[in-house]
Amino acid sequence: MNAITETEVQQQLARLGQLRDAIAQAIVGQGEVVEQLLIGLLAGGHCLLEGVPGLGKTLLVRSLGQALDLQFRRVQFTPDLMPSDILGTELLEEDHGTGHRHFRFQPGPVFTNLLLADELNRTPPKTQAALLEAMQERTVSQGGVTRDLPAPFFVLATQNPLEQAGTYPLPEAQLDRFLLHVRVDYPSEAEERDILAQTTGSGGGKVPKVMDGEAIIAVQARVREVHVGDDLLTWITRLVRASRPGESAAPEDVRKYVRWGAGPRAGQSLVLAAKARALLHGRLAATRDDVIALAAPVMRHRLLLSFAAEAEQKQADDVIAALLRAVPYPSA
Repeated sequence: MNAITETEVQQQLARLGQLRDAIAQAIVGQGEVVEQLLIGLLAGGHCLLEGVPGLGKTLLVRSLGQALDLQFRRVQFTPDLMPSDILGTELLEEDHGTGHRHFRFQPGPVFTNLLLADELNRTPPKTQAALLEAMQERTVSQGGVTRDLPAPFFVLATQNPLEQAGTYPLPEAQLDRFLLHVRVDYPSEAEERDILAQTTGSGGGKVPKVMDGEAIIAVQARVREVHVGDDLLTWITRLVRASRPGESAAPEDVRKYVRWGAGPRAGQSLVLAAKARALLHGRLAATRDDVIALAAPVMRHRLLLSFAAEAEQKQADDVIAALLRAVPYPSA
């Protein structure tokens, strides 16, 4: 690495620190959630947030958009929402001078940099599939024309773990499209007190602009250059394979509580997320700690649990913890 590149790296690392500080001016606590969202952004993936209402998910995403100087849009998903409400539609217009009629494409809210898909599981599968296809392909096809979505493009979808009546749970194949499944929990007592003080006064935490879209794209390219050693790559491969109950290396908890394990995309996501976390922490090489920290958010939505797990109230996180204990790290 030459001197100029080292300087560029140091500047990027300094900006990432400033980005965290900027978001902290509007968001009290939730450090782990903020970190996981930034990891998803830097790795070029999308995140699924799960948490009860009132925990500041919308404020967090809006603050992230402000700090990144990105266009932000929010869509409240409802049972009557149609794919065209998300992607856009063709409008018939008439030229009053010539009388000629033509179709004009009206872009939907998906044409943005940062999209909050609020309560994605409350909309029918057809609308869910339309958004998830746009997330995967980063294009929208309408009227025989394929249009690119702006870059960077980052979707944060939320779902409420309560009130499951009348919802349309995302199928496993569509859940697999999300890089991370982020759990948003209640704040601590001290954090909750700070929230009350900060949000009920006359002032408000203004989020400064720290990075623009070009800077984010440059950092995303840098993430791909972060080093992952052979031992770490082997361990990630074995972890993912051991999550499948049919594998000989699968631990007892997997055989008992998992119907279907994680696929190869889980391994790809774990490698990319570990690289992004390493860079976020100022390192140019991923470590075992990065994988341990991200194993649950990367894999919890990629494991289909059995009836035995439901009967014994076992969660995906319990199985992932057992995996991390059971699969030994390769010796150097």
